[in-house]
Amino acid sequence: MALPEQYAYRAQKSLGLVGGTPGYKTADGFVQPDHTARLYEYTPDGRLFAIALPNCVRIHNATDYSIVVELPVPNVFEIGFSPKGTYLSTWERYVKPASETEQTRNHRVWLVQTGEEAIAFTQKSSEGWDLQYTPSEDRAVRMVPNEIQIYNPSAWNKGAVDKLRVEGVSAVAPSPGQYPALAVFVAEKKGAPATVKVYSLTALSAAPSCSKTFFKADKAVIKWNNLGTQVLVLTSTEVDKTGKNYYGETNLYLLSSAGNFDCRVTLDKEGPIHDFGWSPNSKEFAVTYGFMPAKTVLFDQRVRTIHDFGTNPRNFLAFNPQGRLFALAGFGNLAGKIDVFDRRSLNKVCEIDAPNTSWCEWSPDGRFLLTATLSPRLRVDNGIKIWHCTGPLMHIHMVEELYQASWRPALVDSAPPFGNALPAAPAPSESVESYKAAKPTRQSPAASTTILTDILFRSASKPAGAYRPPGARGSSTPSIFKREDEGGDPYSASPSRNGSTTNLAQRGPSRSGSPLPSKTNGAPAPGRGPGLRGRIVPGAPPPGWAPPEVEEKKPSKKKEKKADGVDGRESGPAGAESRRKKAAATQSTAPEGVSRKAAMGGGDRQNDKSVPIALDLNGAKALPVDMRGSDGTPGVPPTPGTAEGLDPVQKKIRNLNKKVSSGNWSLLWDKRDLTTVLNLQLKAIDELKEKVKKGDKMEATQLKKIEGEADIKKELAAMMAELSVSG
Repeated sequence: MALPEQYAYRAQKSLGLVGGTPGYKTADGFVQPDHTARLYEYTPDGRLFAIALPNCVRIHNATDYSIVVELPVPNVFEIGFSPKGTYLSTWERYVKPASETEQTRNHRVWLVQTGEEAIAFTQKSSEGWDLQYTPSEDRAVRMVPNEIQIYNPSAWNKGAVDKLRVEGVSAVAPSPGQYPALAVFVAEKKGAPATVKVYSLTALSAAPSCSKTFFKADKAVIKWNNLGTQVLVLTSTEVDKTGKNYYGETNLYLLSSAGNFDCRVTLDKEGPIHDFGWSPNSKEFAVTYGFMPAKTVLFDQRVRTIHDFGTNPRNFLAFNPQGRLFALAGFGNLAGKIDVFDRRSLNKVCEIDAPNTSWCEWSPDGRFLLTATLSPRLRVDNGIKIWHCTGPLMHIHMVEELYQASWRPALVDSAPPFGNALPAAPAPSESVESYKAAKPTRQSPAASTTILTDILFRSASKPAGAYRPPGARGSSTPSIFKREDEGGDPYSASPSRNGSTTNLAQRGPSRSGSPLPSKTNGAPAPGRGPGLRGRIVPGAPPPGWAPPEVEEKKPSKKKEKKADGVDGRESGPAGAESRRKKAAATQSTAPEGVSRKAAMGGGDRQNDKSVPIALDLNGAKALPVDMRGSDGTPGVPPTPGTAEGLDPVQKKIRNLNKKVSSGNWSLLWDKRDLTTVLNLQLKAIDELKEKVKKGDKMEATQLKKIEGEADIKKELAAMMAELSVSG
């Protein structure tokens, strides 16, 4: 019998269960816990739902929401179920015991039905803390330093029934399937290569059935296929010695549990491996790799290429549980695009735009995708969105400070199979229509009656695009600055003498500020002269004006005395008078406001505090731009910081403009806009009052705003009365 569709979420102030298609109704029978939950976990078959609370761990029935058992263990930070939901493991932070004879048992295993503690261990680190079970739960694997221990869950009291001594073991993974095997990884150390070995779980003392050694491997991620016949091992290093990648070097290896095949997966694009995964049919796997835009390729079980999905900015891939659909996406610092492909035809079904996604998961029936924006990755726009596999948005659930979200697991066989054609999308829930109605829409300036609407209008109409420095604007983008999928040059890494790589596509402009050569061969952009940028530099002469030719630089007095009577120069008072006349003639030819030093082409422009000059071609005296009247006549420069000549309303508007302009709001110019701002302030005070009623902690500034409500209402009433009188 198929379990009803359901998803769970956990936030800072709430935790809940929500039903699936078509209504997406909140589970009314589920009682919210009194304390903030630290995490939750479903059993792999979806029957039970466990919540870790500060004072206990509570296990519910996921169908009727009744409490099955409550474990009296406080301060639990990690929980995990066995494959059949028979056992629950909990982990608490390790605390050093008071005496050396005592031991801290912070890793415990509980019987779910009775709530009894079956066994307890000492586990200092939370990394790889949990036991790993075989699908039938007849064996449990625990990794300790330099040793692997095997337990029989039906007889915990007997301790470890088998052990394998492996020096430097850092990762283990038991396989699924009828004949379970155990993959063991040992990292590279002191010049010795890293190794991956596959043992039979029923005969650990025998020689491994498959083994492979390699270098450049500090860590490993191990993924078995569903049949347990082959395993993929992703190795990585902390540092890339070649300097090609900041995050180290990655490699992928394929091994067979029978020992008849093993190889390194050869990838034809330089860069890291972003993601990889097996298809549910256990006969093929996909890899996303390479510098952005990354490449995604589908391989068979003998590492032969089945299909190349091309290059795109993607770093996430996932098959749906039935293996019919394949999702390829770019999350994190990428745009959040999701491409859904049909595995039968290898054609793209749809493209979904899910920006700011930090969690993505297929539903158990393989027909829906759940995407979520979680904290603390992002603290705004937190919520859950559910999409149909053909692209339409089905449901939206916005939750403040959302920390966790996931589907309720279910057995793959319980879901109806896919037909030849993909299923049609059902009708979306009411939340989609409500979300679209609440989104701001663009309005004409005539219909913009409030400041808030004007703000939304301006932000929505602002064009988006990549930043370009002023010197590169107005010209085409060189190909070295484009991605490969946008027609740019391909990535080429050439090692330098020091071992690092140099890529022209990653270089910016030179230090002198000139851009790199482009297809125009250094010619100026259309509409520009050589060296002109189409702007006026404050303190610089206007375009077209050139300094007059002057004689050589005036020699020093010492040289003047030596050359007196030799080179024809005048000395004494007559010579000084002649030089002063020449300096006065040079100064008179330069526009007023430009220093003589600047007119001669010298001086420090950074320290030049003069203002732009407005030249009067009709012979009028030149004045700075901000000192001329609107009709061109000389005006009086304004005195900053004064408010003479302003009535009280204009003073209020001016003060509000100083605050509002810092938030990119439009300026306020009349009394009607001032009343709008006062109404917005009252609305904000009402929201603060609601928070006080809920018992939220308020700051002193927020309480002060609430106290000023009477003054704002009084001022608003006076303003409205004045407006009604004026008409």
